[in-house]
Amino acid sequence: MDDRSEDRDIEVEGGIYAYDRKISGITDDGSVVYQPLLASRNRKNTTSQIAIVGANTCPIESLDYEIFENDLFKQDWRSRKKIEILQYTILKWALAFLIGLSTGLVGFLNNLAVENIAGFKLLLTGNLMLKEKYFQAFFAFSGCNLILATAAASLCAFIAPAAAGSGIPEVKAYLNGIDAYSILAPSTLFVKIFGSIFGVAAGFVVGKEGPMVHTGACIANLLGQGGSKKYRLTWKWLRFFKNDRDRRDLITCGAAAGVAAAFRAPVGGVLFALEEAASWWRSALLWRTFFTTAVVAVVLRSLIELCRSGKCGLFGKGGLIMFDVNSGPVLYSTPDLLAVVFLGVLGGVLGSLYNYLVDKVLRTYALINERGPGFKVMLVMAVSILTSCCAFGLPWLSHCTPCPIGTEGKCPSVGRSGIYKSFQCPPNHYNDLSSLLLNTNDDAIRSLFTSRSENEFQISTLALFFVFIYCLGIITYGIAIPSGLFIPVILAGASYGRLVGRLLGPVSQLDVGLFALLGAASFLGGTMRMTVSLCVILLELTNNLLMLPLVMLVLLISKTVADCFNKGVYDQIVTMKGLPYMEDHAEPYMRNLVAKDVVSGPLLSFSSVEKVGVIWQALKMTSHNGFPVIDEPPFTEASELCGIALRSHLLTLLQGKRFSKQRTAFGSQILRSCKARDFAKAGLGKGLKIEDLDISEEEMEMYVDLHPITNTSPYTVLESLSLAKAAILFRQLGLRHLCVIPKTAGRPPIVGILTRHDFMPEHVLGLYPHIDPLK
Repeated sequence: MDDRSEDRDIEVEGGIYAYDRKISGITDDGSVVYQPLLASRNRKNTTSQIAIVGANTCPIESLDYEIFENDLFKQDWRSRKKIEILQYTILKWALAFLIGLSTGLVGFLNNLAVENIAGFKLLLTGNLMLKEKYFQAFFAFSGCNLILATAAASLCAFIAPAAAGSGIPEVKAYLNGIDAYSILAPSTLFVKIFGSIFGVAAGFVVGKEGPMVHTGACIANLLGQGGSKKYRLTWKWLRFFKNDRDRRDLITCGAAAGVAAAFRAPVGGVLFALEEAASWWRSALLWRTFFTTAVVAVVLRSLIELCRSGKCGLFGKGGLIMFDVNSGPVLYSTPDLLAVVFLGVLGGVLGSLYNYLVDKVLRTYALINERGPGFKVMLVMAVSILTSCCAFGLPWLSHCTPCPIGTEGKCPSVGRSGIYKSFQCPPNHYNDLSSLLLNTNDDAIRSLFTSRSENEFQISTLALFFVFIYCLGIITYGIAIPSGLFIPVILAGASYGRLVGRLLGPVSQLDVGLFALLGAASFLGGTMRMTVSLCVILLELTNNLLMLPLVMLVLLISKTVADCFNKGVYDQIVTMKGLPYMEDHAEPYMRNLVAKDVVSGPLLSFSSVEKVGVIWQALKMTSHNGFPVIDEPPFTEASELCGIALRSHLLTLLQGKRFSKQRTAFGSQILRSCKARDFAKAGLGKGLKIEDLDISEEEMEMYVDLHPITNTSPYTVLESLSLAKAAILFRQLGLRHLCVIPKTAGRPPIVGILTRHDFMPEHVLGLYPHIDPLK
């Protein structure tokens, strides 16, 4: 839905929005009269109003993060009692607790299911390999993977397409002020949880950490809006957060809780929300997110202690990953620092190339996915078969290695989960490549980070495993299953990091496990372009604070190198999906333009006391969200801007049929008969539609007073304001509409309305193609 109030002829068929003419008037029979625009106003915003969310194309609109200060809001605010304010404060903290508790439980059960399902599959394959039934083992392995992959793909394709992918770009866009259908719906939550379990257990080169961020956000949204009417899951005592501003804070807590549950990194979760997810931050939100992640940490700690007793099947200490890197003294010399710098540069180059290839693959998959759910499922099945063939076939290229001294009883792993896989090897030998490929992702990372033996993995094995993870990670991301990027990136980085450690062994004091950690950090920095949050997450993962200086150094270098080539992977995906994301900085070319250069017009505005038929026709013919309200004689001496009325409020007002036959101001009567909660936003965008209204011909000729629902204090800027300043103001205040007013008197009280689409580069550069984007 578009946010401005200029009228456009909108064609939705085929997912294409066309804007080509302006409404001049409405005739008695309801037909629309068009007139050519003046040359100075012939500006049309052709930025797309649709975007890709998960694996689904759907319309998008903006969120109202601004406090809408109309008379109803002011009346409600003045009438609040101290006990109600205290109740609201307590409820915010109670919701933060519930978000942390729910996300921690979901994260634990997610890991429990993945470890046991994948463990059963791997044990079945291993037992058949011990009996030398190699073909049966392959068909059992690939068959289990195919069944699980088909289940995950079917859930995503037919129930909740918005659940595909990691979900981090969608959550990031939501916290920036972009809403899309089903992005945080209960069906999306259901598919995100079970689709992630099936997808990771199916052996795909994906992680469950990215989906956990989306899961936490969905849980926060579900709790914040008091459940779901559609699924008859409602509880009235939680239905207090009826505005986008409070929901934004809750979803920020949910995103932080998702990271904390995925990595068992509470501080890293807070910093991730601050650095990567949230577009607006304040100290009160910092406290609540920290409290939420602390609850997650306590829940996970308690449940892990329960699993130590052996009551969790194959789960054990697995999942909820804690990688034990050598905690001895970390001593390094000048050659070691040069090696760290080399890892940082290598991670930056490989990370930027990874992002480039992921972008190309996503664009290719989008062409396949748009052909229908069946094609989405077939694509997933094809990738599953390819993954199974590689994972089972590549270990045959590796040689058998004698078990390390001191691992008697543990090597090889027979009849249980473990890191030493015998595959086709004789007794007391293991296949090192099989130990990485035919294992859970968490156990593979533990094996790469271990410092037990430098020669545990051959150089050829590490090189082959890196190529496998790097290529299949690119191919897998973008198919219609919940899939995260953290684990594939950590695996690829750890493999080439350990490879560099093996090559530099004679001249380096650092062991190969530490090199693997630094390699993972360099690749994470090169792909995701985060620094502080990644550094803390890795330190919490490995429980090794002594690595802090080296991890900081490698992250800074890899991010700096990668920034020379392209954007971070999540920023690229946001752009590729068509989400109109507002950056925290203005583009250089915006300093050469002013607000009036990009605003579109003329506007469709309402009088403060307007005829019902005019409002009804305008709402029916347009899909815009905000409409300027003008005070005109006889209510004022001259025309002046009264404020902005939202579409949802207009629909509610018309539904209530609080009309008058006379064109007089009767807002006080509306204030006495209405409450602010009557105009509160419905959950998941399930609000009133123009088709829901039943207005008679007689009522069409009556009048309605718009003063009570009009935001009388909208943000306004002069038409001569720099576009760069307008963009920064719009983003930092979290606006949906920014009114542009004339600089000189004697003109209409409003020039136009700026929305986020007016700041998009494709719109601005489309209007002024001669402008150099870099200047």
